[in-house]
Amino acid sequence: MGNGKSATANSLLGREAFESLHSLGGVTAACKLDTSVFDDGRILNVIDTPGLFDSSVDSNAMAKEIAQCINLAKDGIHALLFVLSLRNRFSDEEASAFHTLCHIFGAKIAEYMIVVFSHGDALRKNTSLDDFLAKNCPDQLKETLKKCGNRYLVFNNCIEDEEKLSKQRQELLSLVDTVVEVNGGNPYTNHLFQQIKKDHIEQGAEGNSTKVPSGGEQYDRLVEMIEARMKESVSNLETMLAEERAARAEAHLKSLEVQAKAEHELHELRECLSRADHRSWELQEELNRKPNCIVM
Repeated sequence: MGNGKSATANSLLGREAFESLHSLGGVTAACKLDTSVFDDGRILNVIDTPGLFDSSVDSNAMAKEIAQCINLAKDGIHALLFVLSLRNRFSDEEASAFHTLCHIFGAKIAEYMIVVFSHGDALRKNTSLDDFLAKNCPDQLKETLKKCGNRYLVFNNCIEDEEKLSKQRQELLSLVDTVVEVNGGNPYTNHLFQQIKKDHIEQGAEGNSTKVPSGGEQYDRLVEMIEARMKESVSNLETMLAEERAARAEAHLKSLEVQAKAEHELHELRECLSRADHRSWELQEELNRKPNCIVM
């Protein structure tokens, strides 16, 4: 979706490992894994993904990419970066992507998520990310950040100063280390990952394969499972949105009824005051017509 996922992945690895272009749409077409070894001995494995929940992509194709992503991370993941762009509004599609991820992998996946706001150069000078979010954070995004433990930071992939870029990278990796520490050093896995690991062991025993082959029975079963969960998630979201729309419509109807009742009561009060004023005027007229009584 052109949010800067590949550019952020390249910044993390410290080199142009993935294709990244300025585009209104997504550039990455398939999941890809690359690795960097830093001077301190740290090994960083990064998986770049396409827009997995792009509404223009067929659900089966998305399921296959998610299966490939799980395949590449068969031993689990230590952190998942949910990349959003500061140049774009938080869309329903992005909110849907978050909910679908949680539905496919389980709610616990949010404990491994970090929200990265790319295109940090879009922030005005002397404006912090917190200041920006204080004025530009819809309820859906607030809920997403909350579920991610409010782990978020801004990232600028246009920085050319290597020292500043390195500092920015360390800030993100420090947040990754926090996620690792919070989760006891254990990578995230669920039965989908465990099934892939099992299949790898079996494939390795048979032919020392490094991945579950596309088109194989195990792979097809995994894709079917993911696609079923995606469809279930979409159905749940549609139901939730329909309920929210119905609730808003009902609240609006009640508001109109309360308003109509208030206007009716106000009208009756005005009529009552008008009658009282008229009666007061009549009484005054009667008093004016009576003869004066002089007492001596």
